[in-house]
Amino acid sequence: MTTYKMPYLEPYHGRDSRHACPACKQQKTFTFYIDGETGRPINPTVGKCNREIKCGYHYTPREYFRDNPKPKRYLTTRSEVPSGNCGNLFEQSDTGSSMYNNTGSSMSNNEIRKERENRGNTLVGGQPNQLNQTNKINQTGNLNYVEILQNKIDCISPRYVISSKSYNSNFVEFLHNYFPREKIREAVDNYALGAASYKRVIFWQIDNNDNVRTGKIMQYNPHTGKRVKNEKGGINWVHNIIKKRSAVFEHYNLCQCYFGEHLLNLYPDKPVAIVEAEKTAVIGSMIYSDFIWLAAGNLHGLNSPKSKVLRDRYVLLYPDAGCYEKWKAKLKKISSDVHCTMEISDVVEKHATEQQLEYGYDIADYIIDKIKEENETAETENGCVSRPEHNLDNTFENTPEEKKQPSPTLEKMMSRYPSLTELIEKLGLEEI
Repeated sequence: MTTYKMPYLEPYHGRDSRHACPACKQQKTFTFYIDGETGRPINPTVGKCNREIKCGYHYTPREYFRDNPKPKRYLTTRSEVPSGNCGNLFEQSDTGSSMYNNTGSSMSNNEIRKERENRGNTLVGGQPNQLNQTNKINQTGNLNYVEILQNKIDCISPRYVISSKSYNSNFVEFLHNYFPREKIREAVDNYALGAASYKRVIFWQIDNNDNVRTGKIMQYNPHTGKRVKNEKGGINWVHNIIKKRSAVFEHYNLCQCYFGEHLLNLYPDKPVAIVEAEKTAVIGSMIYSDFIWLAAGNLHGLNSPKSKVLRDRYVLLYPDAGCYEKWKAKLKKISSDVHCTMEISDVVEKHATEQQLEYGYDIADYIIDKIKEENETAETENGCVSRPEHNLDNTFENTPEEKKQPSPTLEKMMSRYPSLTELIEKLGLEEI
């Protein structure tokens, strides 16, 4: 049986493995999606720009194959070849055909027809899910890539989560500077935080059915709490490590979920707060435990497919500085697709400086700054610093403005969750 090899982001092999973004035109910022079958970029427009706030371009293989039912996988003219060391992967076709054989030369119509027939006879498999042959062939006889990418979801054994659980990470060490030990212990237990080599933290993505999708391995400075981005091993994924060690996971298809999603079933009556970073969700949970804190993982991690698990929930969004308008637009899309009540806070946007807007200041940074102020005051008054239960009641003050009456739906949610009224006032939330 032949397996379908999933597309993947081009691994980093130095600056030459990053290309010009088709949206912002910035050099050395764009990562191609590679066709797992051929090892070649799918298309020069299919990839991700790493300038998430300033650009945010991300065109996935699923979107490309959906937009191009007969995918033009490779470039047809050398004038379209982007800069970078992947230019030689695109071969010119004299016939204008987008189909190529293994040597990179253009194929005749008979060869193209034969290739399509071969694709039609290919079985698609995965671990743990397999697709039925009838589901993967579209009417043209081509592989139905959209069907494959939407239905094949692989998972990792929970034993990896259990064996990795640890307080011995730089991230947890940082938390001890600001939070009581019992709060940290509760957060580590709730989110099943793990530790990897070099004291890196593992943020596990566990869905609401307790399936382990992957683990995000990140390095933090234990003193500042800032993510280490440039050192080797600064960020990795558990599924990537397993893929290299086991042939079973060679073609692992990652379908991400919200970080903390498994808590939805544990606390069915709690409202939900969504932030961008996993670190922020953990810190938020230690300050406002009346909410389930989820993390989208990145600016574009907030979307309708992942939000299906939020049906009938009350959801508060806390975008990073500079991202308010983008998440506000996502709110409208998700609210129309998923039956949930969703609001957004602009508290970070209001209080962030120009420099903080530039570097993605978020609610966790704001909370830590307030705790530092409390500790400095305590040190001045008492000559020592303690780690009390932090009271941030006055942390998020609304700017004076006329208050709008809540909608009937929001009033119902506020009566169901009494703490919502107080939190809405503290965090400057607005109903859209």
